Amino acid sequence: MSAGRLSKRAAPVGVRAHWFILLAVLFALAVALAVQGYMHHLAGISDDSVPATGTASAVPNAVSQGGPVVDSRGGTVRTVRPPDRTVALTFDDGPDPAWTPQILDVLRKHHVHATFFVVGSAAIDNPDLVRRIAAEGHEIGLHTLTHADLGAAPAWRRQLEVQGAQDAIVGITGRAASLLRPPYSSENVAVTNGAWSAMQASAEEGYLTVLSTVDSQDWRRPGVAAIERNVTLSGPQGQVVLMHDGGDDREQTVAALDSALKRFADQGYRVTTVGDAIGIDGTRQASTAEQVSGTAFVWGIRLSDVVITAISWALVAAGIVTLIRAILVVGIAAHHSRGARRMQADSRGRRRLDVPVRPRITEPVSVIVPAYNEAAGIEAAVRSIVASTHPVEIIVVDDGSADGTADIVEGLGLPGVLVIRKENGGKPSALNAGLGAASHDLVVMVDGDTVFEPDTVQALVQPFADPRVGAISGNTKVANRGGILGAWQHIEYVVGFNLDRRLFDVAECMPTVPGAIGAFRRDALLRVGGVSDDTLAEDTDLTMSLCRDGWRVVYQDDARAWTEAPASLGALWRQRYRWCYGTLQAMWKHRGAVLQGGAAGKLGRRGLGYLLFLQVLLPLFAPVVDVFAVYGLIFLDPFRIAALWLVFLVVQFLMAAYAFRLDNEPLRPLWTLPLQQFVYRQLMYLVVIQSVVTALAGVHLRWHRMERYGSLRVPPARQGQA
Repeated sequence: MSAGRLSKRAAPVGVRAHWFILLAVLFALAVALAVQGYMHHLAGISDDSVPATGTASAVPNAVSQGGPVVDSRGGTVRTVRPPDRTVALTFDDGPDPAWTPQILDVLRKHHVHATFFVVGSAAIDNPDLVRRIAAEGHEIGLHTLTHADLGAAPAWRRQLEVQGAQDAIVGITGRAASLLRPPYSSENVAVTNGAWSAMQASAEEGYLTVLSTVDSQDWRRPGVAAIERNVTLSGPQGQVVLMHDGGDDREQTVAALDSALKRFADQGYRVTTVGDAIGIDGTRQASTAEQVSGTAFVWGIRLSDVVITAISWALVAAGIVTLIRAILVVGIAAHHSRGARRMQADSRGRRRLDVPVRPRITEPVSVIVPAYNEAAGIEAAVRSIVASTHPVEIIVVDDGSADGTADIVEGLGLPGVLVIRKENGGKPSALNAGLGAASHDLVVMVDGDTVFEPDTVQALVQPFADPRVGAISGNTKVANRGGILGAWQHIEYVVGFNLDRRLFDVAECMPTVPGAIGAFRRDALLRVGGVSDDTLAEDTDLTMSLCRDGWRVVYQDDARAWTEAPASLGALWRQRYRWCYGTLQAMWKHRGAVLQGGAAGKLGRRGLGYLLFLQVLLPLFAPVVDVFAVYGLIFLDPFRIAALWLVFLVVQFLMAAYAFRLDNEPLRPLWTLPLQQFVYRQLMYLVVIQSVVTALAGVHLRWHRMERYGSLRVPPARQGQA
């Protein structure tokens, strides 16, 4: 695929589908997070024998004074208990990978079976244990999906808890359970109105409710001897014994179970399952539809586990990368700033004895101004360049303007200004026309919506004293920074663009000399064929071509240019969409630099790698981070999430404050930084997503010309310093 192919196909309707895909992905992620939050954080296994509180006025006497197995199906209440000398042994809150196997071993040792009331979420986490329980002849009952209190839950949650647990069991074993034990239940006399309502609702779905008559209270972990005393039986009456194989440390339960089973055998009690004790089959073969539903449910939960685990690790990685980037960028910016100060001192004659002084660049410069319908700001732009302290010739290339741009420039009657009129052919063609008319070996390119300070050109061209330097990026400043949108863009220019440029300069992998202010060697431009129109980011494409041709590209922070930034979200979207899309085109066009050596290899492996990971992949992942943050606020510790966000914001603020200090900017606009995280950041992420999809789809993107506001003024000197 070539860069050209990225922009030749036209499918304006089809590209809209990616927003639907994005929403679908975010919705699926939100569902996965909601499932995870519900399964693992909204409820949880805790002390199962904590008695419920509430009145029991609606509970029938047949229940409160009856047997532990309650059948209210069909509206008729019936209860039953195991026959004499029969113990229905039950375990709640499992399966647990540590304790359930040990309990199964003890049961096998004594050749007895029991009923395991499993929690659906624990069953999904430990499916092999559930299958072992069934394979060894034990009975499986339901203990809800997340160990929720059914008596206090609304109807929709009761339904979800019971059906979810059933789906989990069916999906794992292929059999459906007919026995249900509500969490936090105990004996019949403890049934409250809420619990009775839940029991009736479950009965309508075909379930029998199993309470208990003997509570081992092992959940208290009172010691092996105490548990043994709690399960000591007297008399021949049949019992339902409650113990636990999950929910906490069950070492005492395992030890007490072994001795209790010996005693039951010695006393002549038959130990068995609930179903066997009352003469029913506690499970049945699930129907095909139930198996399909159960399997889908289990795999859906597992998939959500995998997704959330992957996202969690990705978030950790993203956080580490972001922190490393902040440290790296600030550290390198400090190094770059010290180097720049040394060079400035050298240029003023205050040099160290061991450092040779580079010659000062005084030769004239050709300044090319491509202009298309720039009537609002062209006068300020041209006048500011004419006022330069460095000798310049100015070439204004009118690219078929329909607003009298060329007439305005000619009407100024300024010396050293040449106006070239041509048919509209795009910015690259205008720049190439200016390049063909340039008289000097050093060329500065500046957009028609940009003004220079008097010493901008002089400062900009000084790095050309190094013969290895083929291009120089200046420091672009936002002129119309009033209002919150202007402040956000001002912060982005100072913190994002300029800090990155310092990094790229030191790493010798500068990917972009901005169209607003850039200086070039004329012969370097001619060697790479001038300005190409292969991409919508001609400045990035040109810079990468120069790097691949072996030239160094540097950043001159004291060469300042003032430009108009978009004043509306729509205009900002169009500008950044073009920038990002064009950058992707340029990255694809110059992908071969990754395998090259020298300056090209530095661009490919350092510059393109940085752009790919931090300006493409990380923003693509950003919506997931935002959704995950909402998940954390709802299901995790909101204070911890807020603290993490605050730490992130503090790091951003400190980095921004340092960048503003380097650029001699007042810190006042940084009050908008927290708000920037909620609106501006998301807008930039959506721009990246839109651009990536557009590029991959090969959809043609037209040049989006920014609206001009006429806010530019000729700066008297060093405007914007603190």
